[in-house]
Amino acid sequence: MVGSSRLRVLSITALTFRRTPLFGSHTHATVLLSRQYTIPANGTTPPNRRNKDPTASPKKPTHTQPRPPHVSHTPSPTTFEYPQTRHEVHEGTASISMPFNPPGGGPSGPGAGGGFSFTNSPVLDAILTTAIGLSAGKSSFRVPIPLSPVFLGGIVYVKWYKKNVLDKIENAFAAGYDPALELAKAHTTKKVPPDENAADPLFSEDEPWTQNLRRKEQDIIDHIIHGEEAGHYFMLLGPKGSGKGTMIFDSMAACNAEGVSMCDAHPDLEVFRLRLGKALNFEYNEDTQTGLFQRRDPREGGAALDIERAMNKLEKVALRCAPRRDKPLVLVINNIHFFQNDEEGRNMLLQLQQKAEAWAASGVLTMVFSSDDFWPFHVMRKNGSRMHVISVYDLDTEEALHAAARMRRSTGRYAIESAEFKDAVAFVGGRLSYLNKVSKSKDMVGMAKHLLEVEKAWLLSQIGLIPDCDDDVMDEQKWSSCSWLLLHEFVKLRAEQLAAREEAGESTDDLPLPSIPYWKCRQIMTRADFMEELDRLNIISIDIQHNVRPDSNLILHAAQEVTREDGFDDLLNNVRDRIDEIESLHRTRELTFKDLGKGDMVRLSVDKRGEELLATINDDS
Repeated sequence: MVGSSRLRVLSITALTFRRTPLFGSHTHATVLLSRQYTIPANGTTPPNRRNKDPTASPKKPTHTQPRPPHVSHTPSPTTFEYPQTRHEVHEGTASISMPFNPPGGGPSGPGAGGGFSFTNSPVLDAILTTAIGLSAGKSSFRVPIPLSPVFLGGIVYVKWYKKNVLDKIENAFAAGYDPALELAKAHTTKKVPPDENAADPLFSEDEPWTQNLRRKEQDIIDHIIHGEEAGHYFMLLGPKGSGKGTMIFDSMAACNAEGVSMCDAHPDLEVFRLRLGKALNFEYNEDTQTGLFQRRDPREGGAALDIERAMNKLEKVALRCAPRRDKPLVLVINNIHFFQNDEEGRNMLLQLQQKAEAWAASGVLTMVFSSDDFWPFHVMRKNGSRMHVISVYDLDTEEALHAAARMRRSTGRYAIESAEFKDAVAFVGGRLSYLNKVSKSKDMVGMAKHLLEVEKAWLLSQIGLIPDCDDDVMDEQKWSSCSWLLLHEFVKLRAEQLAAREEAGESTDDLPLPSIPYWKCRQIMTRADFMEELDRLNIISIDIQHNVRPDSNLILHAAQEVTREDGFDDLLNNVRDRIDEIESLHRTRELTFKDLGKGDMVRLSVDKRGEELLATINDDS
């Protein structure tokens, strides 16, 4: 206070710390020292009001001083009034509520009037008080103060936790239990013993380790999953149910998932974040107690920021494991077509691809992507310098018969006619998912026809034609009519293949699916933006050579049945004409003439001799 003030306030206050304990969610507030004293400006000590005699007359000041300005009442000219000191006994509680005063704000020396003081200097008192408070926890200032056991324990815990995170991620790549591989195993299926008396040579072979069929692509997948292909990252591209995931699981089972981890993609990046954390055995620091010792990392970045943190931890593990293993780790991201084809999904693909490029260049980790749709390859191809693409197609006729025989053998039903067996396989083609359903059915041909009916009904529900449609469904019918133009072209190509085989006297059992180049499909459909949606609905499939095929043999058979119905061509032309009419109406503009009375007429004429008249005018001029 300034010298003209009648009162001076001494306050010694220590810092108040609010800390979250290591266990529990309480918040403690510790006040080391807080005391306030009020003394007169001349340095004399105020009387003790608790022992003051009420009958005693107040003491008069021993010096003369100007009266202070009037505040709220007129003090006695002969007395000083001291504010009443409130104690916890008067409040009825043990808590003390006092105004905050900076440390060292009160006087020092003999005139302090009983106040507690370490030294005679208020500055030194403030420094010592602050040092005592900071020694109870972690100091955020680099000052030479004594380190408390809590601070030392925090340093040890943070170091241990960071090392434990890397150890847990490394354990995720150790041989043994893998969440994805464990779910892929058949835990309740009982294998049927082989039939030694079977006359069919398909049933007399020993069952391979892949149980049903070892595809020609399996050797390549084994080299990749076992870490023998360093310096690249890979994409498996093929239609749904063609066997991409099965080959990956077979390779993981062969090496007991050593050095391999796998997770599935998801449209919601928060869900993908959790799946990636489960595959890597990473908790995203959500199980840490370091909040007591350090500031928690912010989470405003969303799932993409957490995935980047997981990738950074994985990179540290891969760098320390590569010299010891002498081969890279392998991370498989399955079904990346589940990411949304929007800005967020494409950014996630770019984020993963950037890590895959860097890790492939150093040879510490190999990433493997699998997709049923073409658009992820189209997005990643722009930035992929070390990416190799492996196309997975349906089995040919011989491989399909072999696989179906193995699958049927596992059910214990061996009695079946050879012709019936071939007819069933001819219906569904070489798609492994369909062969599995047909082979395990009692009536294979009946099951194949049922699958064909289901596929045909689903196809019509997606791109069925509506004659004389309204303008509300014009866009949907435009897409449907363009799709049927493409499917109709596939049907024509298959008819040409059959005619060529029959003319040459060759068998028609092993005909491949007809294919059309991507650029020609754009011309047939007249709309390039419809291709992606047809691929997403598994109506067509696109390979890395940009060849377009029907998605499966069932789709081709369903398209053949629809296009061979009576009146299909007329229906398709009717829908296309109706679309043209609606678009013409949308382009039509209405002219309104005002100030016309009853009986007035407006005559419009079209003179098609405009060029002749213009030439005549130019000649005259």
